[in-house]
Amino acid sequence: MAASMELNLELLPSDPLLLILSFLDFRDFVSCSYVSRRLHELCNHNPLWKGLCQKYWLLSESDKSERGQTWKDLFREYYGDMGRYIDHYSTLKKAWDDLKRYLEQKCPRMIASLKEGAKEEDLNAIEAQIGCGLPSDYRCSFRIHNGQKLVVPGLMGSMALSNHYRSEDLLDIETAAGGFQHRKGMKQCLPLTFCFHTGLSQYMALESLEGRACSEIFYHCPDQMAQDPSAIDMFITGSNFTEWFTSYVHNVVTGEYPIIRDQIFRYVHDKECVATTGDIKVSVSTSFLPELSSVHPPHFFFTYRIRIEMSKDALPENACQLDSRYWKITNANGNVEEVRGPGVVGEFPVMSPGKVHEYASCTTFSTTSEQMEGHYTFHRLKNKEEVFSVSIPRFHMVCPPFRESAVRAGSANDVTGAPFNENSSDTDDYDEGEHHGLNIPAPSGRCPRHI
Repeated sequence: MAASMELNLELLPSDPLLLILSFLDFRDFVSCSYVSRRLHELCNHNPLWKGLCQKYWLLSESDKSERGQTWKDLFREYYGDMGRYIDHYSTLKKAWDDLKRYLEQKCPRMIASLKEGAKEEDLNAIEAQIGCGLPSDYRCSFRIHNGQKLVVPGLMGSMALSNHYRSEDLLDIETAAGGFQHRKGMKQCLPLTFCFHTGLSQYMALESLEGRACSEIFYHCPDQMAQDPSAIDMFITGSNFTEWFTSYVHNVVTGEYPIIRDQIFRYVHDKECVATTGDIKVSVSTSFLPELSSVHPPHFFFTYRIRIEMSKDALPENACQLDSRYWKITNANGNVEEVRGPGVVGEFPVMSPGKVHEYASCTTFSTTSEQMEGHYTFHRLKNKEEVFSVSIPRFHMVCPPFRESAVRAGSANDVTGAPFNENSSDTDDYDEGEHHGLNIPAPSGRCPRHI
């Protein structure tokens, strides 16, 4: 019976067999090469190895021509070097390639800060140094690029207000290892990012300890009401490195995070958060600032960026000037606060056809979510008596998931909402009553420029 089956296999034409082989995982594909002489010959078919090289290593015809190797030899070479990362490499390499392509167009100076990939022996040495294993996807990414040089602006995004600025670098593995945590409350946590201005870091848990899950990524937040300094709350930013990094890259390359003066700003824009009144359109994007927030006491800090633009097709006589703002602020408990004030961050912008005015402000609140909506009051330049309102779309600000410190009784639970009873406040008059627009420090470290 076995001989008969082998005979039938030998008689089958090559094309259907090659088609079947093309659907196999590379591991099964290699195993098939040991079944019979016929399959062994078919498994050396160059187009099959081309498909595997493109799927797992993202190699192109130009890569093959440059190296002067067969597709099978190319696969074997890459597998010998990166085989332990075969389940992660294509996803992370594509993310890095997409990010670099985008940055080359939008802020090329950022590309120069990227470091060459770490060597396998370097990563092994770091594991020995910290006495803890590194996740495979993290190792894979750092084989591609070993983070960035410690520069400003940082690859992982910036944020600026009138008297507050931060920009996060993606740490190289050597610097990250120097910040590896042994202290209670942060045991076995490795920093991924660092900000020179605030000391802000995102950490990755290398083991499931103190209420954290292995590979979870977070901003740490000391419990300001606890006597025990090891009471560390967490604002969670990712469940593993691949999710954390690829979601960030997606937001950058799709334009979700705007590029302003060669920096990536981590504002999130809801595409439905747009309101048009006549010739004027208002859109809003928001960002949560963990370094100015805390879980205990409940204090959540958001900044929002508003874009006001007048249609290019508007009539010149429709030119107008903003006089005042009105906000209706509703927190998670349903409590409503109303705020009125002159101008926006101390400015009274004039709008004319094609004109765009953008500004940033902030708000703090004591519940885990809040929504804001309102309107601006304008007057026509040709007729100051002609006053009208322009709608500001409703926008939501939701605190990211957080976990309370394992030190606190009944903690180590994710929190998605909590009934606090304090009110929020619009802080257009941020910085003790002074009015400011969006100030973005120049990367060279010179004085900030007013935008």
